[in-house]
Amino acid sequence: MPFTSLIAPASPLSAQQVQDLQKLVSQLNPIQQAWVSGYLAAAAQLASGGNAVSAAPAPQQAAVLTILYASQTGNAKGVASKIKAAAEAQGVAVQLQDIASYKTNALAKEKFLIIVTSTYGEGEPPEAAVSFHKFLFGKKAPKLPELQYAVLGLGDTSYEFFCKTAVDFDEQLAALGAKRLFARADLDVDYADAAANWQQGALDVFSPLLKASGAASAQVIAWPGSTATAGSHSPYDKQHPATAELAVNQKITARNSTKDVRHIEISLADTGLTYQPGDALGVFFDNDPALVDAVLQATGNAGDAEVSLGGKTLTLRDALLRELELTQSYPSFVEKYAAATGNAELQQLAADKTALRAYLAERQTADVILQHPAVLAAQALVDCLRKVQPRLYSIASSQAEVGEEVHLTVGVVLFDAFGQTHLGGASGFLAERLEEGGKLRVFVEHNDNFRLPDHDTPVIMIGPGTGIAPFRAFLQERDNAGATGQNWLFFGNPHFTRDFLYQVELQDYLKRGVLSKLDVAFSRDQAQKIYVQDKLKAKGAEVWSWLQQGAHLYICGDGNRMAKDVHQALLEIAAEYGGLSAEAATDYFEQLRESKRYQKDVY
Repeated sequence: MPFTSLIAPASPLSAQQVQDLQKLVSQLNPIQQAWVSGYLAAAAQLASGGNAVSAAPAPQQAAVLTILYASQTGNAKGVASKIKAAAEAQGVAVQLQDIASYKTNALAKEKFLIIVTSTYGEGEPPEAAVSFHKFLFGKKAPKLPELQYAVLGLGDTSYEFFCKTAVDFDEQLAALGAKRLFARADLDVDYADAAANWQQGALDVFSPLLKASGAASAQVIAWPGSTATAGSHSPYDKQHPATAELAVNQKITARNSTKDVRHIEISLADTGLTYQPGDALGVFFDNDPALVDAVLQATGNAGDAEVSLGGKTLTLRDALLRELELTQSYPSFVEKYAAATGNAELQQLAADKTALRAYLAERQTADVILQHPAVLAAQALVDCLRKVQPRLYSIASSQAEVGEEVHLTVGVVLFDAFGQTHLGGASGFLAERLEEGGKLRVFVEHNDNFRLPDHDTPVIMIGPGTGIAPFRAFLQERDNAGATGQNWLFFGNPHFTRDFLYQVELQDYLKRGVLSKLDVAFSRDQAQKIYVQDKLKAKGAEVWSWLQQGAHLYICGDGNRMAKDVHQALLEIAAEYGGLSAEAATDYFEQLRESKRYQKDVY
């Protein structure tokens, strides 16, 4: 709540005193707030004629539950926020913090800690947790005999290294001498119920210990600026999406391009949704009705059969259309479907994890059903499938420019296999099935780890393909703010004439000086393929000069190859033009990351 509401309506403080007090407490953490609260209470008792003491005893330091979240797409942050709310409801003081901004030297002083973390890509920590992960496994990691902790992992079983970051944190904390107070849970994408159960079990263990250590939340005032009060005031989130309207669906690649990229504009009128450049938009989608009909036929089901899902009763057809995943494939579905149908071939495949992943790499979930049809009860089919997850798209606009709209740059997932054309779930919905004027469910996923600096600071943006999206937002924001900081964009795609996304806009920005430099790499326009990392190295001396002048560096796009290749190019630039050894170059970019001068939005 606002600070003034804590002392209104009959405050004995002057306006200046309120201002001074607010300035002081905004700089305090929950432990310090508790101390000040106890100190003031004792001082007030003395002033009012209470029992005098020769010297006020030092108040007992209140124990605080620190909750760190390491989020790639916002899920871990959402779960951590719910744990915080539940703990405070039980009378526990909580400090909730993004692991990216956590001061690692504070770890040795922690007594009670919960970490909620996702895992990125092939078992790597999410971008926000890279520095903490490196610290925990490095030479400077402290012994932690006083720490009691628990770790909750969020992941996706379609990836080989499921919840590996959670495993890493859990095992390394124990190796450093900390006591595991509650067993780790590794949760799949449909995690809501399991996360709630873990939360309850963990707090049943943590709360009594915290209260015994003097952690009464009544001692802690939630002052403005405290991490305990940080959060969004929007009524809409992943669990409660807003209803918006598709305004524009425009193809921005040529007819003969190998890529189908759409510029999507969505009206947010009457939703109250706001966002910043760097945020993502979560999009819920309906599955293809033709695909739903094919699944119904393959399993011998009628669409009007009633099923239970998430405590609701609905028809099987509605469940398959709006609630269940039919496109993105994942191993647990094959295991469940094989068991439910008694299919020996799938059972054998499910037992070989390597073969199963290779099998699923070429198939959507519905393909498994259509290639192995079997009569299956409606509820049994529903129980095999997992709930559909919204897809997150980097926002390609600034509200300073577009007002109550949000723009996306969507690469349509489109491929032919097994004699049929396959479309991605969300991209197919936005590009082909939802008409302009149609309604869709959306929410904003805030990303404080991908933000512009002040408008005087130069920025280098590397965004090939649809990775250009957030940089379009950055340029709109800086254009409208009249920013003086220079902007340098590296963009790449296969062909200049077919795939130069937002070409007219970028050339206008270049002409007007909003965009200081533009380097493009069209890989297939010459015999030797040229990528953004090649352009980066070709301009290495100038790139290094910009970095030495304080430029912020951003990468958006494919994390499996492009981001790694770009990072390697940057290391080579640091070696060649900065004279750094391989180890020193690595440390240099780690320092940039820690100071938020090197940020990535990769997928």
